[in-house]
Amino acid sequence: MTTIITSDKAPKFPLPFSHAVRAGDLVYVAGQVGVNPQTLEPLGDIREQTAQCIRNIEAILQEAGLTLDHIVKVTTHLASTEDQDAYNAVYEDMIAAPHPARITVFSGLGPYLIEMEVLAYAPSKRGE
Repeated sequence: MTTIITSDKAPKFPLPFSHAVRAGDLVYVAGQVGVNPQTLEPLGDIREQTAQCIRNIEAILQEAGLTLDHIVKVTTHLASTEDQDAYNAVYEDMIAAPHPARITVFSGLGPYLIEMEVLAYAPSKRGE
């Protein structure tokens, strides 16, 4: 059985996808970009956009009764290789150790500097 998860605190784009889908013990959070959740306008630099991506993900996970500590896998798309150090700094500040498995790729993202999707495991937090 699957459950659709939606958060009023995360951006709602007029596109055909759910914020997240819970399938058993796994919660798949759709890609989030660094935009103001109300206006859908991209925020300033990579640091601001990364922090907002993570806040959007956190809001969606909260709707599922989870936290950032339940994340086991992160896939990140960055628009520029030059942003990797700043992205890593914000990520490390906001995502606690032990860190999830992760891949970072470089993609054309239009007006966005970053997009992140995550996989969370509901029964336990990382390191438990």
